[in-house]
Amino acid sequence: MKPKIKILATGGTIAGSAKISTQTTGYTAGAIGIDELLNAVPEIKNFANVTGEQICNIDSKDITDEIWLKLANRINEIFSRDEADGIVVTHGTDTLEETAYFLNLTVHGDKPVVLTGAMRPATAISSDGAMNLLNAVRIAAHKNSFGKGVLVALNDEINSAREVTKTNTLTLSTFKSFEFGLLGCVNNGTPEFYRTSTRRHTGNSEFDIDGLTKLPLVKIIYGHAGDDGIFIDAAINAGVNGIVYAGTGNGSIHANAEKFLSRAAAQGIVIVRSSRCSSGTVTPSEQFLSGDNLTPQKARILLQLALTKTNDRSEIQRMFYQY
Repeated sequence: MKPKIKILATGGTIAGSAKISTQTTGYTAGAIGIDELLNAVPEIKNFANVTGEQICNIDSKDITDEIWLKLANRINEIFSRDEADGIVVTHGTDTLEETAYFLNLTVHGDKPVVLTGAMRPATAISSDGAMNLLNAVRIAAHKNSFGKGVLVALNDEINSAREVTKTNTLTLSTFKSFEFGLLGCVNNGTPEFYRTSTRRHTGNSEFDIDGLTKLPLVKIIYGHAGDDGIFIDAAINAGVNGIVYAGTGNGSIHANAEKFLSRAAAQGIVIVRSSRCSSGTVTPSEQFLSGDNLTPQKARILLQLALTKTNDRSEIQRMFYQY
């Protein structure tokens, strides 16, 4: 009996449409609905009994916390009702890694959740969307995908939601896990796994979004030469609950900015140091928390969820070392 796979569509380039077939930029993202996407890849039916559902239809640059909550709650609902053996989420690539990491922390259970997208619109010559969607279904339907956490599948590669990031504005091979490498790949249609992520996720996550209608306000401040703390002061005045400072090098903070961050911390705002570098761990400091090796955009997500449970700095630091 074929596994039941539910495809939740959110739009993006994979559902994009351009005026001519050679156009790979300047297209309209999220122009095609889930039914049309599925009809374009009839081979999917060879691997699973597939149904589709439209969560939203947007350019992923416009993703919101509210859509994240809706998507995660819907996935948890589907699994709790045993309506699917696995889920595929189609998504724009700009914020795909962020949605994947949010789901990695908020979806409960061991059934596969696979995010996929495309770098070329559905109307383009050699569009990558159809194969990416087919492979995502293959992965979600495969027994070895259980318990791996949320997966990201594009370009025949399988990456962990925690570690993957978009690295190039245009190329098909844009998603990479710099320091740790991919989890596996799809070899001639068969998903093969070579490693696993050791950090807590999905069925082992302590975060519960049931009943939440919004997330704590956390902003990212990008460190740079000549930083003056203006944006930190603006964040304080805006009433943020937390700040992720994307520092230089090892999360280093400009002297002009540090006094503003100290002021924020004194007011109870939780400060997490991350790095604008593409890889590497931020070592602890006495005054501010370490974002470990999470990118600033993923550190923001973890801090948002941590603040739904506690404001205790030591507890939040534990979370950054476990997730």
